[in-house]
Amino acid sequence: MNAKEAVATLQTQMESSIIGQRDLIRQMIVGLLANGHLLLESLPGLAKTRAVKSMAKNLDTEMRRIQFTPDLLPSDITGTEVLHQQGGQNVFQFQPGPIFGNVILADEINRAPAKVQAALLEAMEERQITVAGTTHKMPDLFIVMATQNPIEQEGTYPLPEAQLDRFLMKVLVDYPDKDSEIGVLELVRSEEVGASSSNPAGAQATRIEPASIFEARGEIHGMHVAPAIEQYIMALVDATRHPANYDKTLASWIQIGSSPRGGIALERTSRVHAWLEGRDHVTPDDVRAMAHPVLRHRLILTYDASAEGISADQVLDKILELVAVPA
Repeated sequence: MNAKEAVATLQTQMESSIIGQRDLIRQMIVGLLANGHLLLESLPGLAKTRAVKSMAKNLDTEMRRIQFTPDLLPSDITGTEVLHQQGGQNVFQFQPGPIFGNVILADEINRAPAKVQAALLEAMEERQITVAGTTHKMPDLFIVMATQNPIEQEGTYPLPEAQLDRFLMKVLVDYPDKDSEIGVLELVRSEEVGASSSNPAGAQATRIEPASIFEARGEIHGMHVAPAIEQYIMALVDATRHPANYDKTLASWIQIGSSPRGGIALERTSRVHAWLEGRDHVTPDDVRAMAHPVLRHRLILTYDASAEGISADQVLDKILELVAVPA
C-alpha cells in the first residue's frame, strides 16, 4: 500500500479500538507525521494510554512505557553504564534505558521532578542522549507522547513553560458522547470474553511499516505553502506577542506570547492537515484547524485573564477572529 493508504489504515484500526475519541486519534497521527512530540492532557480514564498503545500496536515499531514517579532518576529513563566482566577484566557497558524505543509513553510526566523531566526532554529535542561522555542516537522513528492529569496538584511538578515549548502540540482529551460510551461498554465486554471472528476489534490488524510513515513525511515536506499562508501564520503568532496592536481586551489577557517554535510547528502541522485532507497545498482552514493544539501551551496568560476565567483556547478564538484571513 502507498503512504496515504497506510495512514488511512492506521487511523481506521485505531478508531476500532478507541471509541469516541476521533479528534485525539487524528491529532496523534498529525504528530506522528509531523515528527513531533505530543502532550496529552485529560481527566483520568479517557483512553490516553490506550490510544498510545493502540498506535504502537498498529505500527511495526517498539513501544516503551515510562511511569513517572517522584522517586524516578534520570538514569531510569536514559540508561546507565553497568560494570561487566569480560575476558577476566571489569569493563563498563552502556545499558540502554526505556527511552530507546520508537513510541514512548511518558505516563503522568508531571509526577517526576525537573531533573527527570529534563532527561526526557533532552532526548526529545536533540534526538540523542549523552552518558559517560558517549552520545547515543535515538531511533529514526521516535515520538514521545506524554500524559498529565490537570486536576491533581499534590505530588506533582508542573512542566515549566520552556519545557512545554518542546512539545509540538498539547492535546486536550474530553469525555466521549453518550452513544460512543455505550460503544465503549460493548467493546470492553467483547475484549473480556474474547473477541469473536466477526468482531472488528478481534480482527488481525495490519501493522504499518515505518517506511510508509517516512514516505508520508516526504510527501508532506513537498506540500506547497503560499507566501500568503506563511504571512497568515506569522500574523497569528505576532498577535500572541503584540496583542495591543490588535485589541485592547486581548492585550489584557496575554502576558507572554508564542516562541518561534510556535510558528514552525503551526506551519508543519498545517501541511500535515492539508495532506490528510487530500490536498497538495495548505489553505487558511488548515492553519486554523491546528492553531489551538499548537499554540495553547505556548501562551502565558495574565492574572486578569485567570481572574476572569479566560482559557488559552478562548484567547486563541479571539485571535482567529481578529486576524484577517488571506483571500
